[in-house]
Amino acid sequence: MKINHDAVLEHSRASGESLTALFERAGVSRTAYYSLARRSSILPRTVRAIAAALGVSESELLEETPVAPVDHPRLRKAREICSRHPDADFHNVWHTLTLLEQSPLERLRGSLRRGRA
Repeated sequence: MKINHDAVLEHSRASGESLTALFERAGVSRTAYYSLARRSSILPRTVRAIAAALGVSESELLEETPVAPVDHPRLRKAREICSRHPDADFHNVWHTLTLLEQSPLERLRGSLRRGRA
């Protein structure tokens, strides 16, 4: 299974909603979405391997599970900040709060990893 970015974009446009607004409403960060969208498959290798060994499609081994609303303290804080500052970008606020939870050394190491890539 792979995310069809064109389908996501089409549905978002049809609803009159920007991708940023969609991601915010879905509780998905822009980074996480585009990371998944770049992958050839969003299924874990284990599921694909078991399905191949059984000679069935991956979808036959999966089931729908209800998704509970996300209630993370950082998410609440980001929403609170964005409600007080409507011009603020939710994803930038979320990312900043995430970085503030890390030590300066962790932030530096992350920057160096991204810089080398």
